[in-house]
Amino acid sequence: MRFTSEQRHDDGVIERDFTLGEIPGILWAPASASAPAPLILVGHPGGLHKMHHRLAARARHYATEYGFAAAAIELPGSGDRPRSAAAEQARADLRRAMEAGEPVDEIVDAFIVPLVEKAVPEWRTTLDALLSLPGIGGPVGYEGMTAIGIRLALVEPRISAAVFFGGGFVPGTLFEAARQVTIPLQFLLQWDDEGMERQPVLDLFDAFGTKEKTLHANLGGHAGVPWFEVDDAARFFARHLS
Repeated sequence: MRFTSEQRHDDGVIERDFTLGEIPGILWAPASASAPAPLILVGHPGGLHKMHHRLAARARHYATEYGFAAAAIELPGSGDRPRSAAAEQARADLRRAMEAGEPVDEIVDAFIVPLVEKAVPEWRTTLDALLSLPGIGGPVGYEGMTAIGIRLALVEPRISAAVFFGGGFVPGTLFEAARQVTIPLQFLLQWDDEGMERQPVLDLFDAFGTKEKTLHANLGGHAGVPWFEVDDAARFFARHLS
């Protein structure tokens, strides 16, 4: 892991850009802490710089109010990373099918499954590097894209709790895998999400195998998640990671 920049914010949070091989990312951490900080892996739908403002707001809240470190990495094929022709075609096909009101299941599989297969090993490699840093000691939580989170929760025993955003497509194979997820889970649903039908998301929540899961449903569209959900997520992580 190579740090390429460092910024110390007035709220006592250190923000550092890093690269790990071909993986770019950002780490936020309290400037001073009496013990190694628990770590939150902050997932997103791609475009690390485009998402920076929202990611930084969450991460800095976690650091200042709860003493957590947080990290985000760029997804394969997003941001400044090399594009995949197959992924770009699948993305375009998905957009066209949604606009036309056509079935999207096969397109979702073609787009999401390869993304998960590439992104999860990169998250695990990043986690290895982050936990080797002074001042970060775990335990570890994950929040963000549900499809990646399901696979990560199954293969990565260091993740103790997760917050999933229900506004993303989940292939059928991962829907079945959700039954094996047993870590504590908080699940966010925007009730009027313009890109997702409500019932499949509710069915997915029902499918998760964990005995400790909570559904947070809020009125509004895909991008309308209320700010108070950030602190609710932080308190959820505090219960399970502190």
